[in-house]
Amino acid sequence: MEATMESNSTPSPIKLITPRRFGDDRGWFSETYSEKGWAEKGVRCRFVQDNHSYSRPAGTVRGIHFQAPPHAQDKLVRCVRGRIMDYAVDLRKGSPTYGQHVAAELTADNGHQLFVPVGFGHAFVTLEPDAEVVYKVSDIYAPDCDGGVLWNCPTIGINWPLPEGGPTLSPKDMVLPALADFDSPFTYDGQPLLPL
Repeated sequence: MEATMESNSTPSPIKLITPRRFGDDRGWFSETYSEKGWAEKGVRCRFVQDNHSYSRPAGTVRGIHFQAPPHAQDKLVRCVRGRIMDYAVDLRKGSPTYGQHVAAELTADNGHQLFVPVGFGHAFVTLEPDAEVVYKVSDIYAPDCDGGVLWNCPTIGINWPLPEGGPTLSPKDMVLPALADFDSPFTYDGQPLLPL
């Protein structure tokens, strides 16, 4: 397995990991997760649940979501069918990069995975129809800890690659608070958000 390495000596809390694929004329094989291997890349948490989402139309936006303590979740996200643009938004109070985000294109072909730790909101948009996303989380789903920030918050300023008809959203995602109206349950841990 190989990881995209950050150019700064300070480790970034967000990790873009590309597992190695072993191919021949039949196709390929890849180890998509190894606790020991991923820990060597900076992913040091224990995952307890796998989630799988299917989005029929291109332009489906899911997010910006998180779970608050005591059931806050680290996430390890990958696209297993189609293509998505995946986002991590810094929601840690006191962070010098509060409200800023990084993004990576995750596709079934490139095999990239994005690690989104506690303290960051997570979102993605599907870039083609019938996209499937799987992600590991480090804590159980807890509806009372479920939260989010408005997907098109102008302070965050994500430039979503949307189709001409605009996004497909859930009713929940349409009414989440903007960053200015949001009281974050997360605090800065000293690790700045760095470019991927």
